[in-house]
Amino acid sequence: MHGSVDERRIIRKSSCDQIIKMVSPTAAAAVNLFAFFLLSFCSAASVEAYDNPFVQCLHQELSSLTDISEILYIPHMANYTRLLQVRLQNPRFNTSTTPKPVYIVGPRNESQIPAAVICAKNHGLQIRTRSGGHDYEGLSYVAEEPFVVVDLINLRSVTVDTEDYTAWVQAGAVLGEVYYKIAEKSRIHGFPAGFCPTVGSGGLISGGGIGSMMRKYGTSADNVIDARLVDSNGRILDRKSMGEDLFWAIRGGGAASFGVVLAWKIKLVDVPPVVTVFNVSRTLEDGATEAVSKWQLVGDKCDENLFIRLRVQAVDAAEGKRTVVASFDSLFLGSAKELLTEIKQCFPELGLKPEDCTELSWIESTMFMAGYPSGSPPEVLLNRLPPMGSFAFKGKTDFVTKPISETGLEGIWNILLDNVTAFLQWDTMGGTMNEIPESATPFPHRKGNLYNILYYVDLQKEESKGLDWIRRLYRYMTPYVSKSPRAAYLNYRDLDLGVNGRKPSYLRSSAWGLKYFKGNFRRLALVKGKVDKHNFFRNEQSIPPL
Repeated sequence: MHGSVDERRIIRKSSCDQIIKMVSPTAAAAVNLFAFFLLSFCSAASVEAYDNPFVQCLHQELSSLTDISEILYIPHMANYTRLLQVRLQNPRFNTSTTPKPVYIVGPRNESQIPAAVICAKNHGLQIRTRSGGHDYEGLSYVAEEPFVVVDLINLRSVTVDTEDYTAWVQAGAVLGEVYYKIAEKSRIHGFPAGFCPTVGSGGLISGGGIGSMMRKYGTSADNVIDARLVDSNGRILDRKSMGEDLFWAIRGGGAASFGVVLAWKIKLVDVPPVVTVFNVSRTLEDGATEAVSKWQLVGDKCDENLFIRLRVQAVDAAEGKRTVVASFDSLFLGSAKELLTEIKQCFPELGLKPEDCTELSWIESTMFMAGYPSGSPPEVLLNRLPPMGSFAFKGKTDFVTKPISETGLEGIWNILLDNVTAFLQWDTMGGTMNEIPESATPFPHRKGNLYNILYYVDLQKEESKGLDWIRRLYRYMTPYVSKSPRAAYLNYRDLDLGVNGRKPSYLRSSAWGLKYFKGNFRRLALVKGKVDKHNFFRNEQSIPPL
């Protein structure tokens, strides 16, 4: 990820000066080709790289104790492109016309990040922070103004204390690493977070963090008890020094609006030594519509230890026809026997059988919910690349407060049967989520929500057709989803909801802000005005200072 020794030395001014002295242009033919390459590179790049005020500032702020060639990547370097693209999880934002960062800073330790913030601020560059690269609209690595990406790939330590029921998780650690490190220490501890193991913990927790244990323990953000953050003045703050208002804001309000999160201190939760999972599918011909109708009525009311996720998509069937498949994936925090008893009481229409159930450890259940093949070793969770690869896509989201009628469902199925590659993911809520006040964190989607829907369309084949399709589906869903406002989940970011202008205003930003945060949006804007009144940390959907 950081290049060979010779490649890294190229961007060091002292090295370039030495090469230029040793190899004159007239003697180029007499030296080996590699030395000539170094000479050519230094001649072209040294002026740009080292006469740049940002780089000079970075060198000064970090002093002689840090070799900036270890953490700074410039566009001329092969490793610049490699680092930019390796965790760019939506190739839709990896085109020749996509704006690229002026520099990438890949800090080796937390103390190097304040310098990047101070120097970017002093020299008119935006900061975009990337912890995993799963931002649906690419805002962690794309900007219209000149910008620097602070990539936290090297800040990935996870320190677990099972006796204290806590762990310090650096923001660059992906969820798979967090799950693995917890399970390494204990079979009876876990953490409620998302389904995809390659999502960065920095971004996921700052947007809320829904997952398969939220009905029991709430969101990821509900289980954070401390944090370290670099603010717009380059100060490293913890919960005590940042104050409760800012600590509240970064746990679900999108921390990128307020600073650079370095690490979270999370609260671990109890999980049984054995949990149970299942996957049961129904096609339209097998009664999928009836099963989904019943799931809407009971999913949020079943025992809080039971989470049932619904995934709906169109597939090719016999004789060239297409049908819709509804797949019910479940995690139950208990044994198969207990699960069957619970299903018999709350959802007998599913027809769950003992052979449908598989007992696993909690860590194995995270792999099941992520879609890894059965029998995969836990070490696959340490792979930071998505198990299914990266595809250009568009996502949108809704919250549903009342069951959709069978007629409404059939309308969804008809749209799904169009010739596109897409799916809908429905995550049931209820349980503990009903008991946590909307204002506890900026994530407000609590009591009254039956489930969340993610709409996802693959844009590889024909982007314009896919975008038209998902927007048509979103319009169709209008009568069936939450209203006043029509709610959305920040971690499924959607710029269709609105964007900030050159001079963000609270009124304009409310178009999208109320959808993500409801009544918490005003408080977020007040916190922003207090801690970053000049709006240094900004993007197309950052909190405006009020």
